[in-house]
Amino acid sequence: MNMKKILLVFAIAILTTQLSYGQFALGVKIGYNASKLSTNVDTIKSQVNSGFHVGIWTHIGKRLYFAPELLYTMSGSIFTNEGNLSTNNWKTKVTVGSMDVPLMLGFKIIHSSVITWRIEVGPEMSFVVNTKVKEMNEGKTSGITGSNVNSTNWYVLGGTGIDVLFLTFDIRYQYGLNQFVKDVQNSSLKSTNSLFLVSVGFRIFGDK
Repeated sequence: MNMKKILLVFAIAILTTQLSYGQFALGVKIGYNASKLSTNVDTIKSQVNSGFHVGIWTHIGKRLYFAPELLYTMSGSIFTNEGNLSTNNWKTKVTVGSMDVPLMLGFKIIHSSVITWRIEVGPEMSFVVNTKVKEMNEGKTSGITGSNVNSTNWYVLGGTGIDVLFLTFDIRYQYGLNQFVKDVQNSSLKSTNSLFLVSVGFRIFGDK
C-alpha cells in the first residue's frame, strides 16, 4: 500500500469518528521501541533490537474515546544461526521502516484538567516502506532478503498512558498476528514481530 492510501485510511478513520463523537484532540509524539522477531527454528536465535517511532496521535471522544494514530516506526532484529557446524553459522541484521496506523479504543480511568490516566487497546495496520538486510559474518549468508519481509502486517496492541497538562506519556506492547519474515531460500525460518514502546507526546490543540 502506498503513502496516499495510508493517509486515506487515517483520514477516513478520523473523519468518521469525529462526526460520531465530536470532541477532538491532536498532537505529535516520539519514542523508543524495542523489537524482537521470533523464530520457529531451534538453531536460529534472535536478539532484541532498539528503534524509534515518530508521528501524530488523535483522541476523539470524551471518557471513552477512539485514538487513531499515524506513525513511522523503525524496528527489526538480529538473527544468529547457532548450528553445530561453524562453517554454516551466520549472523544477519534485519532493519525495517514502516508506516503504522494504530486504531485504539481508550478509556480514561482518572480524568481532570491537570492529569489523566488512561488505558488503550486495539488493532494496528503496518505497511513496510523500507527494508535493509545486512550480513554480519563475512562470506556467510542466511538467505534472508528484503523480499522475505511481508509488506503488510497486522498487530494487536495495548497499553496505558498519563497526560499531564499538554504532555502525554505512553507505554505499550505490540504483538504481531502474521508472519513478518517468511519463504526464506533453503530455510524453514518463519518469524513474527513484537515490540515494546515508550513515547512522549505534545498536545497541539483540542480538549484533554
